[in-house]
Amino acid sequence: MTTTGAAGVPPLTRHVAEFVVGTREQDIPDEVRQLGKKAILDALGVALPGAISQPGRVLAGYLQDLGCTGPATMLGTGLKLSPRFAALANGTAMHADDYDDTLQAETGRFQGVHPTAPVLSAVLAAGEARGATGRELLLAYQIGVEVACRLFDATHVNHILHGFHATATCGMLGAAAAVGRLYGMDADGIATTLGIAASQAGGLQENFGQSVKPFHAGRSAEVGIFAADLQQRGFTASPIILEAKRGFFQALGGGYEAPRLMNKLGQPWSFVDRGIWLKAFPTGSLGHPAMTKMLELVKRHDVRPADVKRVRVKTSQNIHHTLLHHRPTTELQAKFSLEFCLAALLLERKCGLNQFHDEYVMRPDVQAAIAKVEYTTFTPEEAAREHHNIVTSYVEIELNDGTRHGERVDAGKGNKANPMSEDEVADKFRECAEFSHWSAARAERAIALVRGLENVKDVREITRELAAGPNS
Repeated sequence: MTTTGAAGVPPLTRHVAEFVVGTREQDIPDEVRQLGKKAILDALGVALPGAISQPGRVLAGYLQDLGCTGPATMLGTGLKLSPRFAALANGTAMHADDYDDTLQAETGRFQGVHPTAPVLSAVLAAGEARGATGRELLLAYQIGVEVACRLFDATHVNHILHGFHATATCGMLGAAAAVGRLYGMDADGIATTLGIAASQAGGLQENFGQSVKPFHAGRSAEVGIFAADLQQRGFTASPIILEAKRGFFQALGGGYEAPRLMNKLGQPWSFVDRGIWLKAFPTGSLGHPAMTKMLELVKRHDVRPADVKRVRVKTSQNIHHTLLHHRPTTELQAKFSLEFCLAALLLERKCGLNQFHDEYVMRPDVQAAIAKVEYTTFTPEEAAREHHNIVTSYVEIELNDGTRHGERVDAGKGNKANPMSEDEVADKFRECAEFSHWSAARAERAIALVRGLENVKDVREITRELAAGPNS
């Protein structure tokens, strides 16, 4: 059945469904495949500390109390769950430390979407239950990520301005598309699966800096499997859920930009278009350009904390709106506090997993350093005159003797303009494994498996390696 919708309305849902079904392995350029494997290794690594984070521990305990069992694994633990709940647990864990990848919005738009956590968690759990090959996992993952990213690009700006979190909306549909592909659905089945998932889309920015924020990614992964499973059992849903007057785009933002979706899926792939940003810091990525520049200035000028009178940082209003905790008191708030992140870089010359716990955030010297950070925003006129992009920032360190060190920055470490290498991503995996009290030998085995993902005959080889808990 081909549904065209009302006169003049592009058949968006059908277009997406046919892309999901019709994309072949040979349609994906080698560069995109390699970037996809790098992103998968990155996400599997951040799932390890995420599993022992506060949100990860709470979910694991809750699912155990429910008596859940099944063929799928909560990474970093010995917990076996149904695919649906393994996706929930792993998606939450991957996003718990805000160390997972992101697609930044285009200039003139807002925020971004975290595509890998919901999509990978869904296809990994579904693939583990079915004994999928590494090639099948990689193909479904990259299709799902592309759908999530292009749906985000097509949303009306009000989707973000009204408070929705795109990881919990577009990420959810990307996960559903990926699982549908892994299940071998036809285009009608994919359209129905998207319709089921779309009725569960949600997630609010007000919860940034709270336990529920990473839950958005987990819930998206869970719904991806749930929607696909219901479709397989005969559930029905609107086949025009994206473009309908009471559908996804209208309800969650009041409109859409069809050309950003109709002419963009895989043309080029998001991995090589704006690029998927792998994070060098476990914090909200919009602050990473300023953090990258702060660390550079501190090291270049050998700045000592006691010599600093004031740190000035300037970003867009969009970044200021997102990094909303200006005087954080908890680790989760600190992840969305540019003041904290710059203070930590000043004091430690690092801002990593070890800096994100409540005791560190509330240390007197940390709070004193936070108080030295003055955070203001560019006017729209400044941004236009100086040709800013979405993340352009300015950082200045003023010393007690009046010396000032300040520079503009347009990209943070990890994005397309300043990417993390394969070796740097592997080192990040090792950092996450060590933080989670994993043995170096087990970490190296996992890295090797992901690097050779196309040769993995059953993804359970990977989940077995990542199943054990700390001290393994």
